[in-house]
Amino acid sequence: MPSLIRAHADLLPAIAVGGALGSLARWGIAEALPHSGGDFPLATFVVNATGAMLLGLLMAFVLGPWSHTRYVRPFLGVGVLGGYTTFSTYELDTRGLLAADAPATAAAYLLGTVVVGLVAVWVGVTAGRLTIAVATRRARRRRGHEIAPQED
Repeated sequence: MPSLIRAHADLLPAIAVGGALGSLARWGIAEALPHSGGDFPLATFVVNATGAMLLGLLMAFVLGPWSHTRYVRPFLGVGVLGGYTTFSTYELDTRGLLAADAPATAAAYLLGTVVVGLVAVWVGVTAGRLTIAVATRRARRRRGHEIAPQED
């Protein structure tokens, strides 16, 4: 195990800085969208949904054009998005809604977060793949125009 840690020790600062940035972003959203008692926890819902979409988008790039990079996935995926998303708060919020005698809100939140999260990942992956495809086509066209002889 120590050799595994030594082999990846250079990733730890990237993960730590990313995690701090993601956590600060989550805190900012929680401050902007506070909730109490039996209210729908909108901040956590927004954070987890947008985080799922961003993770899907990131994975499209990490498995595609950024596959050769060493620090992007640990920094953005594990660090930023790991610090940003908060499924532990999601569980705590659900428990709080049940304790506040708001079972319908708890059920909507519990199921809605999962469904919206899965759709958001799909949207992110799809958007990433489309973006990569468009960029690839444009790059090929540009290369083709550079190679083609110009007419006078």
